[in-house]
Amino acid sequence: MTYRPDWWKDFFSESVMTFWQDAVTEEQTRSEADFIQSSLALPAGSRVLDVPCGNGRHTVELAARGYRPTGVDIADWCMGAARSKARERGVQVDWLQGNMAELPWREEFDGAYCFGNSFGYLDDEGNAQFLKAVARALKPGARFILDTGILAESLFAHLVERAWYPAGDAIFLAERRYHLEAGRLESEYTILRQGKLERKTAWYRNYTYRELIGLLRAAGFSVEGSSGSLEKEPFRLGSPRLLLVAARK
Repeated sequence: MTYRPDWWKDFFSESVMTFWQDAVTEEQTRSEADFIQSSLALPAGSRVLDVPCGNGRHTVELAARGYRPTGVDIADWCMGAARSKARERGVQVDWLQGNMAELPWREEFDGAYCFGNSFGYLDDEGNAQFLKAVARALKPGARFILDTGILAESLFAHLVERAWYPAGDAIFLAERRYHLEAGRLESEYTILRQGKLERKTAWYRNYTYRELIGLLRAAGFSVEGSSGSLEKEPFRLGSPRLLLVAARK
C-alpha cells in the first residue's frame, strides 16, 4: 500500500479507539500515571500537558490527583470520550481539539508528556515540529516524558508480522510490514466488532535511540534519563518500550 502522510487524520474511529480502550486496564493507567507523577516531580496544582491525550485516561487520572491538566487530540471520538471520562470522575480538565504539532502556548506548562505510543505518527518534519511545539509550551527547565514502543531498538526485537488480539467484544488483526528505506512500519488493522468489519492502515516512523535524542536536542531539550519499563529499569537493546525524560533548556 502507498504511504499516506496524513493517515492519522481519519484513523482514530470509534471501533479503533473502543478496542484500545478495552485493551488497557485501569491498573495500567494508574501505574503509568504514577510514573508520570514521579518523573515530572511536580506539586499538586501544577499545569501539565498531555499530547496527544487520546481518550483522556492519563489526563483525567492526573486531574483526580490534584494537577491542572490540559489534553490535546485531533480525533472527534477521543475528545468526546475524554470529556465524558472527566465528567464521570468529577474533575476539571482543559481540552483542545487540534493538531499535536501546532500547539498555541508559550512557556505556560510546568510539565508535559506523550504517552500511549503516540510519537512517530507524522512525517519527519512533522515529528520535529511536534517536539519544538512542546518545548515552546513548557516553562524553562520543565520536564517532558516521551513514551514509545516503536523505537527501532525495541521494534526489531519484538516485531510480529501477523497476530490476532481480542479485547472486549472485538477482535483485532494486525498485519505489519517494515519499509527499510523509509524507516517506517506499515500496520494494516482489521477490526471485527459486533459482526462488522473495519480496516485501517497506520504508518509509524521508527527512529533509532540516537536519532530521537538528536531530535529532542534540536527542539531545545536536554535528555535527563531513559527507562525501559515503568519500574525504571535501564533502557537497553530489546527493551519493549522507551520512557525518556527530557527537560526544556
